[in-house]
Amino acid sequence: MSRSTEARDVNLLATLVTALSDRIRYATESAAGHTSAAPAALIALHEFLGGASIDDLRKAVSLTPSGAVRLVDRLEADGYVQRSPGTDGRSVSLKLTQTGRAAARRVQAARSDALSGILDELSQEERSSLTRLIETLLPLIVSDRAAARERGNERSGGWLCRLCDFAACGRDQGECPVANTIASTSPRP
Repeated sequence: MSRSTEARDVNLLATLVTALSDRIRYATESAAGHTSAAPAALIALHEFLGGASIDDLRKAVSLTPSGAVRLVDRLEADGYVQRSPGTDGRSVSLKLTQTGRAAARRVQAARSDALSGILDELSQEERSSLTRLIETLLPLIVSDRAAARERGNERSGGWLCRLCDFAACGRDQGECPVANTIASTSPRP
């Protein structure tokens, strides 16, 4: 592969990722009624962090401790999150309220809707090829992020599954490439 072909591939992929990221961010922030990490926090608490501590949530959505506290304060003020005593005297346990669960479902639907129209334009063969490529790339990304965390790199980002719909990815059936890779590594992506 020539250097110009590789540069073009990198540029095209970066542009695609930016465009898709923007679509997802705008849709999920609108559905959550909050910006930044709030949509991911709602989904994380809905899918896999119910009852978790603020520190667990902080790690999942890649926030500083003070940023996580401010986020939880905002979500609690809107009636999305309820705090209760945690496992020790210093921590709190976070749970979504009914309003929070409804907001999380709206965020999941908005994320799906943001991409469905684009995927609808692909043929079945193109979609199958895309799925195979994604299933190849995600484990590489998970392994890279896990290695970065093991080296102490806190800037490796939040958990990849922080906006996921676990039922849609087939996580419970062992079909999720991220969960399958995580099962073979220690840190979460």
